[in-house]
Amino acid sequence: MPNSQSAAVESIAAKTWKNGQNILHDVDVALPGDHAMSMTKSHLAQLNVGRLLEPFGSGLAADFVAALDPINALVDATPGFVWRLTGLGGKDASSIDPCDNLVTNMTVWESREAMWEFTYRSEHREFMQRRREWFMPQTEASTVLWWISAGHIPTVFEARERLNRLREMGPTPEAFTFAHSYEPTGELVAV
Repeated sequence: MPNSQSAAVESIAAKTWKNGQNILHDVDVALPGDHAMSMTKSHLAQLNVGRLLEPFGSGLAADFVAALDPINALVDATPGFVWRLTGLGGKDASSIDPCDNLVTNMTVWESREAMWEFTYRSEHREFMQRRREWFMPQTEASTVLWWISAGHIPTVFEARERLNRLREMGPTPEAFTFAHSYEPTGELVAV
């Protein structure tokens, strides 16, 4: 029986994209308003957006589109990866804003270190180094990080609110970047 300092936790079903397939599994999530929310293990959520120079079907974007499946397979198998946003068909998120040539990428990681390893030390790095070939130059922040309770799956709306907060206020514990990062406790990470 839980003691008075224990918090209510609910087991819910959540969909996760892992190893190339949607998996329905149980996760423990602190109930809203409970003290457990602050005591629950945190995961790192990430959103990045970019506008392609040319439409998805164009020759210029062909290498980018061809790399989506291998890069998604790589992320699915990466230690510390928790979840990624997928659109219609469940393969990738390219169908979310196809009319605007806007590419939306949203993932959840067990830690900042796991995401860093994937982003900058895996084959993804080579792919990322070619982004200027495919995407319009950014005039404002295009990537945002924020901590969430383990088990929470962020929505695109939530993620875009975080990106807007970063653009308006700069890095804060609620919306930050790798360069100006915060701990789940709200403390600035010393670089």
